[in-house]
Amino acid sequence: MQAIKSHVSKGDTVMVIAGKEKNKTGKVQRLLPKKNGVIVEGLNMVKRHVKARGNEAGGITEKEAAIHISNVMLFCSACAKPVRTRKNLLENGDKQRVCTKCGTALEK
Repeated sequence: MQAIKSHVSKGDTVMVIAGKEKNKTGKVQRLLPKKNGVIVEGLNMVKRHVKARGNEAGGITEKEAAIHISNVMLFCSACAKPVRTRKNLLENGDKQRVCTKCGTALEK
């Protein structure tokens, strides 16, 4: 499986556009380029049975599972919608992601 170029990065606020967590927003914790997935804080929670090891207690824990990257879009706080982005070139040569709908610069 070939990793695709990601439209989101760690720390971005994203909205899920498909699946059981549809229309929920959260912050990207990790990118999984080999699986084409992202882990979003507080979304797609699954239960895992953990065996006790040393001083750590065993039991059932909840953690975030991966969401496919095609099912999330960058969230614009000015539009309050998931949006596509474009890149603007600044005077100093840096590139900046910009919302295509309202033109607001999207920061992490």
